[in-house]
Amino acid sequence: MIQWKSNHTGFTEQIVSGSNLISTVKSIGSNHAVRLQNSVEACPLGLSQENLMLEDSQAVSSWIKVDVNCGDDLLVSRTLQVKGSKVNGFDLDPPKVLVVDDHAASRMTAVALLGMEGYDVIEADRGSTVVGLVTQKQPDLILLDVMMPGMDGFEVCQLLKHDEQTRLIPVIFITALNDRRSRIRGIEVGADDFLTKPFDRVELAARVKSLVRQKRLNEDLDHAEQVLFSIAMSIESRDPNTGDHCERLLKLGQVFGEYLNLSRYQIRDLRWGGYLHDIGKVGIPDAVLLKKGQLTSQDWEIMKQHVLIGEKICQPLRSMRGVIPIIRHHHERWDGSGYPDGLKGDDIPYLAQVFQLIDIYDALTSERPYKKAFTFADALGVMQEEVDSGWRNPKLMQQFAEFILSYEGKGIG
Repeated sequence: MIQWKSNHTGFTEQIVSGSNLISTVKSIGSNHAVRLQNSVEACPLGLSQENLMLEDSQAVSSWIKVDVNCGDDLLVSRTLQVKGSKVNGFDLDPPKVLVVDDHAASRMTAVALLGMEGYDVIEADRGSTVVGLVTQKQPDLILLDVMMPGMDGFEVCQLLKHDEQTRLIPVIFITALNDRRSRIRGIEVGADDFLTKPFDRVELAARVKSLVRQKRLNEDLDHAEQVLFSIAMSIESRDPNTGDHCERLLKLGQVFGEYLNLSRYQIRDLRWGGYLHDIGKVGIPDAVLLKKGQLTSQDWEIMKQHVLIGEKICQPLRSMRGVIPIIRHHHERWDGSGYPDGLKGDDIPYLAQVFQLIDIYDALTSERPYKKAFTFADALGVMQEEVDSGWRNPKLMQQFAEFILSYEGKGIG
């Protein structure tokens, strides 16, 4: 049993933790009482008296506001947890939920229900405070009322979804509005889900849990991708000859992909390929990777392994499925004389063929210690010689040459 004393005189709360059944008894003088029934699991809870009896809204406010900040508009509630237990199916780090609603009774109900589910709950009573609060508290999910004075929920959601730092935080609109226009507006500003007041406790818990889990999976994926990009950048920094090779490939992949009318996902894969195509060089010994002068045949066999190493590094991430063909096959040749698989013609994945041209063009037009930068015309000439030798796709090379000629005056090449 955990005993907690409020700053309010005469207010003592005892909480017995076990499953999802919480029994609380509160005494606030002689005139007020708030009771939560033991059997709440299967009952819908909104503002009805069936499950949550509110004899005085001030009494509820005193119960919910366990931790009160100095600001008038910010209330933070923490649910007491038993050390070593799991919270709502999550590990020991309880998810944070921000509840934003200018209507105190609705906000208190949501806070009470989420508290019973084991979440850390943060409260705000106006939209204008949300952006700063999200930056400070980093919630895992936001329950957002639509109709609020000043900045409404639509405006708040739009601001959050347009910010790179907060766009992955799920937003559930809680509103009394149930018309089609409001839902369409919510979708347009990026809302992830909707709940209508008065809401059902079981439905609220299920939707919040699902979106929090999805958000954490997205974060894990985002972190894994960032690790890969960091490794790729560290590899580039080891080679003083390449300069900003990856950044240039990213830019060129974007504009050439648009020129070819590739899909958004294909362009993304081209951009990522700019960073990750040589990530496998992390497994190549420095004696080979940084060797000055000609590589021996044995050195070349070791160097060729970088495409296979890179594939293995990126393969566990599903988001890298479109990039892996670029990593593995960007050294194949149209006539089958490339590596690692000796693929011929259109057996070479299309994005790998596109990336080859971007990679070769950048290498030719960039200054290196052993050569000066070629002009765009000279670079295209060298690449055409490779087409004549059977190394490159003739049709794709023609498209690339037309692209370079049309964009040369715009700072590319």
